[in-house]
Formats: sequence, C-alpha cells, structure tokens
Amino acid sequence: QVQLVESGGGLVQAGGSLRLACAASGSIFSISAMGWYRQVPGKQRELVADIFRGGNTNYADSVKGRFTVSMDNAKKAVYLQMNSLKPEDTAVYYCNARLQTSPTPYTFNYWGQGTQVTVSS
Repeated sequence: QVQLVESGGGLVQAGGSLRLACAASGSIFSISAMGWYRQVPGKQRELVADIFRGGNTNYADSVKGRFTVSMDNAKKAVYLQMNSLKPEDTAVYYCNARLQTSPTPYTFNYWGQGTQVTVSS
C-alpha cells in the first residue's frame, strides 16, 4: 500500500507565492520520478512539473520561470514552489509518483488526493 499526502494549497492573491509538499509512504522500494499535475473542471489533467531521480526536470511552458520542483529522496517527498501566481494557475493540484514496490522492473503510478490552489485577481 502506497500513500501520497499533499499539503500547502490555499488562497493567494495574484503575484503571491505558495509552496506545495507531497510525501510518499508505504511499501516503496524505489522512486523513479515525482511531480505535480493540475486540473480544472471540464479539462484534462495536465503536467505542471516533474523531477526524476537523477535530477532532470520538466515544466509546462506556462509555469517556466515561475515554478520550481524539487525532491528529497531521503524523505520520499516532492515540493513545488510557486511564485508570481496568476489567476489562471487556479486548479486542483495532484501529486504524482512513479515508483517500484519491489526489486522488479515494474513501475506503478500513484496519485495524491489533490489540493486546491486558488489565485484571486
């Protein structure tokens, strides 16, 4: 059993900052990558940023230069520092982890419960 627990969402004015955190726990052998996705009603869930075990990162074009993703391997945690927030960043943010639960090549995808981020204009 694997759980991802998120924290840090909330309401902020445009131009402000928030920091999201997500910690993984349970039967984890190793983590390949962790990241953040977001979703607004009526739209597909989209990648915001992810980070691989070696440190490589990917960002959505809309957040480049404003958001920073980081991972603490020892804590099995991923963070998203969001600066210069815009109203269009308003969404439910979901933590994602791609990990192995045993020493095999099989990688499983896990999701957090989601945390609301609301940016007021």
